[in-house]
Amino acid sequence: MQTLKEKTIGEYVAEDFRTAAIFKKNKIDFCCRGNRSLEEVCEKKGIDITKISQELEATLQKSGDSTIDFNAWPLDLLADYVEKTHHRYVEEKTGIILQFLEKLCQVHGKNHPELFEINQIFTSVAQGLAAHMKKEELILFPFIRKMVQASRKNEGLPEAKFGSVENPIDMMEHEHTEEGDKLVRIAELTNDYQMPADGCNTYRVTFAMLEEFEQDLHKHIHLENNILFPKSILLEKSLATNLN
Repeated sequence: MQTLKEKTIGEYVAEDFRTAAIFKKNKIDFCCRGNRSLEEVCEKKGIDITKISQELEATLQKSGDSTIDFNAWPLDLLADYVEKTHHRYVEEKTGIILQFLEKLCQVHGKNHPELFEINQIFTSVAQGLAAHMKKEELILFPFIRKMVQASRKNEGLPEAKFGSVENPIDMMEHEHTEEGDKLVRIAELTNDYQMPADGCNTYRVTFAMLEEFEQDLHKHIHLENNILFPKSILLEKSLATNLN
């Protein structure tokens, strides 16, 4: 049986998303790098593991919270949710944020040259996520839905041109890390989205949108890396045994 120290960060958040707030407070990546154990992360960051373990236990023991238990959802429903909620959010917000960043560069770029780097990085994020999401929507998610249908009908593993589902999942997780690292850099450049003294209302709105975007992407990646993807790999292995 796993001890609390041995559990991965992603497993904590998959079981109860309320624990994400504790990891965020301690600057622990629970989405892109959620496959590390609590012990490993605390040792690397110099965090008191006893203190954070107590915080986690207290959170997990609380009842009456309305947090959605995504871990209990069927995989096809979870894929639909990610696509219709988080993919659509990215598509809607990236263009708006880019317009605001362009305006900030024009008005405040002289005094705040870091805005040009922020704009450049977020442009890369927008382009990377657009291509990434299309691969999920056209290749990976449809196959996951096929596997779920096969499981319900007690059939074997559907044929896939990409071989094992682990192949596209490995690619998606790698791309998650790439885009997540870019947002880490934006957070650094904005001093965790703190508006400078000479910032205008456009500055405040832009930084608020960037922070919200980061938070949404963290949840988006968490749902995939810590729940959808590992369960899809397990489902594939289960279906493969039905062929034998």
